[in-house]
This record gives sequence, C-alpha cells and structure tokens, in this order.
Amino acid sequence: MTIELRHLRAFLAIAEEGTITRAATRLHIGQPALSRTLRQLESHLGVRLIDRSTHHLELTAAGRTFHDRATAALAAVDAALDPRTLTALPLRLGHPWAALGDHTVPLLRRWDQEHPDVPLELRRIDDRTAGLTQGRVDVALLRGDITDPGLATQLLLEEDRVAVVPADSDLADRPSLTLADLATWPIALNTVAGTTTLDLWPAATRPRTTIEVTNTDEWLTAIAVGRAVGISTSATPRLHRHPMIAYRPLTDAPPVPLLLAWHRGTPTHPAIPDLVRLTRDLLAEH
Repeated sequence: MTIELRHLRAFLAIAEEGTITRAATRLHIGQPALSRTLRQLESHLGVRLIDRSTHHLELTAAGRTFHDRATAALAAVDAALDPRTLTALPLRLGHPWAALGDHTVPLLRRWDQEHPDVPLELRRIDDRTAGLTQGRVDVALLRGDITDPGLATQLLLEEDRVAVVPADSDLADRPSLTLADLATWPIALNTVAGTTTLDLWPAATRPRTTIEVTNTDEWLTAIAVGRAVGISTSATPRLHRHPMIAYRPLTDAPPVPLLLAWHRGTPTHPAIPDLVRLTRDLLAEH
C-alpha cells in the first residue's frame, strides 16, 4: 500500500487531539475512516504507533519517534508548496529564548544588507531544538549541550550564568550570588528549553523545591511575583528587562555554550553556510 500525506496528517491529528473523536472532527472525516487510515499506516510501518488501551490515546515509543519524522515531512511539503517561497526561499532561524542576545538585531541588519534576496526569519519556538528536529526551521541558535547525532553544530561563544531573583527580595541587595544563596528558594525550571537542572548544585545542597514551567514568559512571571528564583545566561538581562526582576552575577556556576545547529549532511537551505560565516564574523568584531 502507498502511504500518502493524509496518513501522516491523520496520525498527527490523533496524537495532538488525544482522541479519535476530536481528531476526526478536526479533519472533517468520519471516525471509522480515520481509524482505518491509522491502521493502514501502522500496518505499513509494522509497529503500533498509538496505545489504545486508555480512554485518552497515548503515543508508543515508536509513535513518539515517528511523530518528529511526520512533523518534519509535512513541514517540508508545506514549505515546498508555499507559493511565497518560489521567488525567495526564506532562511528560518529558530531559537527557544534570547536568540543571539544583544547581537540579534545587528545580525539581522547585517544579513539584510549582505543578502537582500534571502529573507532571514527569526522564529521563537518553545522546544529543546527550537523546532529544528521537526523541520520547522532550517537552523537554530541553541544553548547547552546538543547530543542529537543528526545535527551539526558550530560553537559561537560561552555565556556566563546569572542569578535571576525578585527585585524586592534580600537576594537583590547583594552584588553577586552563589548557588548556595539560591538553594533556599524554590527554583523555576524551564523543562522544555531551559539549560538549568538540579544537577548544577552539589548533591548535598540541592534545592528541595522546584517550579516547572514550559516557556520563558512563565519562567519570568514565576520569578517576578516572588514564587521562585532562576538561573539564566548573560544574554537574558539584555532582552528581558522587568521592573520586578533583578539579575546578579552567579560566581560558581559554569558558563553555557551558545551554538548554531543545523541538520547534518546536505543543508536544508543553501544559505546556511553564509549565516554561519556571518554570525562568526559579527561576534569576532565584538
């Protein structure tokens, strides 16, 4: 049997909606037809993609792996069929937070000057790889260690860590802070794209309470209202100023690498090498 795009769209709709009923409504087809399409896809792949043993459907391990592949495949098809890309294929640059820090605007301006025929689109995507593994961007600015063997990376620089505390707390009165200073507070952790984990602290002095958030906006709010403190990098104070948040140097935590990442092998966009070169040149000048 030939697998068609409708099989991928059906699978993704079920995965995102959590039930056959809602997915069928979203796709404007009957439930029996949608179930049959899913069975055809699973039969072709020879694996079960969705666990149907619970009322709310869950992806199997194979389903989670296939989800990223299906998302990337459909994104590539949608991009290829977008008539706006026939005249100028945009270079999509993703980031989960902070982009290139205060070098972001100079990078975009320099790109427009040197490559006026290739639009550079900066996209913030709350994902560990900023949508890169899902095919939503061509290249991404990422922080922390990247271990995906399918991605090539270029180290751009290392950013110092900073403590992020409520502006009206006693911590804000100090010129600098240590990990031990923060350990008595709840720690706000961005579990989707953050670079901070409890492993940053020695085992004997780890904070006992955490507040988990899924994006930068939630993280900043938790700190601003005094519910937690956080740790970020030196890029964050320049882009996320807030009257109820204070940033202080964190003296005993290692720096965070900032990298450009793209798919290993043939680049998804011919201008990726130009972006790598331009970014390195810009940072070298500063």
